[in-house]
Amino acid sequence: MPLGRIRIVVSTDGDIVVARLAGRELAMQVGCTATDATLVATAISEVARNIVSHAGKGEVLIRAVPVGANAQGAIEVVARDEGPGIVDVERAMQDGYSTGHGLGLGLPGARRLMDEFEIVSEVGIGTTVVMRKWCTP
Repeated sequence: MPLGRIRIVVSTDGDIVVARLAGRELAMQVGCTATDATLVATAISEVARNIVSHAGKGEVLIRAVPVGANAQGAIEVVARDEGPGIVDVERAMQDGYSTGHGLGLGLPGARRLMDEFEIVSEVGIGTTVVMRKWCTP
């Protein structure tokens, strides 16, 4: 099976839905369980919502990552923007912390849903989140 790679420009609520659906579909194609595909879609929704809410515009890249000849693969999601950046990443990763009007569960929630989670943010430059979900048969 050829590996998929999807790029979605995110600036509206509709784009969040498109990214979420694309992530779920690709996860299913790679062999993720329905549960894992839903976790991927939910994590994508959370980081895409942050792009719209805090940066206004960005992109979500979703790709299948091979593991081995007979092993399941993974889904990798890269969400990036050129927004204001996060002043205190450590604090932003705590449940309940929000600089907006949300509950402060988006980034920490996405981290819990995925198997790997990395965030790099620079004030005035933007934020990049890289997440991976390893598919389990």
